[in-house]
Amino acid sequence: MKTRALLVIDLQNDYFPGGKWELSGIEAAAGNAAKLIEAARAAGDPIFHVRHEFPVAEAPFFVVGSEGAKHHESVRPLAGETVLLKHQVNAFRDTDLRSRLDSKGIEEVVICGAMSHMCIDAVTRAAADYGYWVTLVHDACATRDVEFDGVTVPAAQVHAAFMSALSFAYADTVSTEAYLSALKEQVA
Repeated sequence: MKTRALLVIDLQNDYFPGGKWELSGIEAAAGNAAKLIEAARAAGDPIFHVRHEFPVAEAPFFVVGSEGAKHHESVRPLAGETVLLKHQVNAFRDTDLRSRLDSKGIEEVVICGAMSHMCIDAVTRAAADYGYWVTLVHDACATRDVEFDGVTVPAAQVHAAFMSALSFAYADTVSTEAYLSALKEQVA
């Protein structure tokens, strides 16, 4: 069995209803992420709670020191769990995430969080490029509608396109239910 860590990416208040950058399906995704966190705690797997802040005054969301930049209450870290602050899309860039994972002998990362088409995409590709086995829990991730060249792409299609691409070459992409079921079989 591979040594495993859970990466909880950017599940922060600004992505939730009433926040500055609300995502489609964020509450359901966070509910599934909470199940993954609970399972990781029960298994004794390290959890890395990654939090994004934009270090500029004109940031559209995740403003330094704001309520919106705080972890959402549904997935808040416990004392002793690792919290990693990032200022880039990719959680590995300009952080010590890789050295922290390596110091714990981690071989597999399980990824959940937001946004599917940005930070989840970046961290998944980077983790695979660094040689980690990557499990991406698709229904514990969320995104929003995006616009390109006058065309609005609905969040569900954005999410599906990115999960499809990541499934092709970067990650074993599974549902929360399938992941938790497989985890129970490992313990049994």
